[in-house]
Amino acid sequence: MGGYLVTALVVALVVGVLAFAFGVNYRKNIAEAQIGSAEGRARQIIDDALKTAEAKKRETMLEAKEDTLRIKNDIDKEVKERRNEMQRLERRLLQKEEALDRKVESYEKREAQLVKRAEELEGKEQKVNEMHQTQLKELERISGLTTDQAKDFLIRSVEDEVKHDMALKIKELETRAKEEAGKKAKEIIANAIQKCAADHVAETTVSVVSLPNDEMKGRIIGREGRNIRTLETLTGIDLIIDDTPEAVILSGFDPIRREVARIALEKLIVDGRIHPARIEEMVEKARKEVETIIREEGEAATFDTGVHGLHPELMRLLGKMKYRTSYGQNVLKHSIEVSHLSGLIAGEIGVDVRLAKRAGLLHDIGKAVDHEVEGSHVTIGAGLCKKFRESKIVINAVEAHHGDVEPESIIAVIVQAADSISAARPGARRETLETYITRLTKLEEIANGFKGVDKCFAIQAGRELRMMVIPEQVSDADMTLLAREVTKNIENELEYPGQIKVNLIRETRAIEYAK
Repeated sequence: MGGYLVTALVVALVVGVLAFAFGVNYRKNIAEAQIGSAEGRARQIIDDALKTAEAKKRETMLEAKEDTLRIKNDIDKEVKERRNEMQRLERRLLQKEEALDRKVESYEKREAQLVKRAEELEGKEQKVNEMHQTQLKELERISGLTTDQAKDFLIRSVEDEVKHDMALKIKELETRAKEEAGKKAKEIIANAIQKCAADHVAETTVSVVSLPNDEMKGRIIGREGRNIRTLETLTGIDLIIDDTPEAVILSGFDPIRREVARIALEKLIVDGRIHPARIEEMVEKARKEVETIIREEGEAATFDTGVHGLHPELMRLLGKMKYRTSYGQNVLKHSIEVSHLSGLIAGEIGVDVRLAKRAGLLHDIGKAVDHEVEGSHVTIGAGLCKKFRESKIVINAVEAHHGDVEPESIIAVIVQAADSISAARPGARRETLETYITRLTKLEEIANGFKGVDKCFAIQAGRELRMMVIPEQVSDADMTLLAREVTKNIENELEYPGQIKVNLIRETRAIEYAK
């Protein structure tokens, strides 16, 4: 029994070993078969890839050859065109060079001819000069005068004759012009002045504030002067509180600031509460009130003159001129008056009345800001009109109303005349005694600076300059020229309202006594 078991175990062991060996061998065969199949597929894939790559390579090389051929053809074509263009340009250059050579050759021939001709002319000129010198010497011998003496004699003769004829002609033309134009001009201006109803004295800005009593001065000054300092700081105006009974004087160069201070101070006096906070409040209210007045005055001026379509800023500047004076004449009222006069004169002579009124109203617009901007009011006014796109006629009228530039239209001349009428009428303007005396003295100095003037007198408040001339030095013909020279010097050296009449007097007396 035991031997059978051992045998069985041995058999089982052998069978197991054989089965294991068979399984290992079987799996090895299967694995080798799979490896061989995979290697075959791999070789197939590699072969296919090599074939595909070779085909792609041949196709790419073919395309590259085609592109190269096409580029080469394009380059050959462009080179051929460039070569043709260069040949054409070369032919043109050769033609131009040949033409230039021909011209140079022609110029050289002409230059040689001109040199030869110049030599001939030089020789002839020398002969002519010699003949001229011979003739001059002969003439000097015959006349008994040298060349310079003969020239001086001829120049004096011609100058005296021309001077006499010129003076007579000027006098004749002036007389004829005065006869033809004087009557009509006087009629037009007289009608314009008669139709323009304007006040003779314009209102000036107020710089004195009345007080209900002298105790109010202490309240205006305030504790330790705080009220007056606040008011002066906010308005930029100096308050002068002196011994003047029941009055405070406002002093300042800016009339608008002075007006703000006046209104604010009057409101404070009426209110009775005077302290820094209240002063600041009242000054602000006064500023707004003055701005409103300025705007309303500008609108009223345009409405009064019938000038429409002005830029709002120009209307505001017109309103500011209410607080501007010139020789004591209110500039806004002066501008309105010039506008009316310009319209009336324009209507009389048949030109555009509305445009004339517009130019007259704006002629002094520069005076609204001439204390803020550098330059004359004429230059500033013209700049403002250009800025706000006024017409060229209006701009020229503004520039020419004091003769700074030449008037380019009849309207500019009308504005000049209207400005002179408004400024020169009685009571329109006033000037200080010092300025008045200086102007009269300068007038007499200008007249005395001319040769042949014996005496001169500035009369009619400087409206007329009367000159006595020496008869032996100034002839009747010379008087017209002398009067024109004096007027030109006055226009260039003096500033004056209106016009000045220059009156020359020449008198010759012969006195004998019968015994």
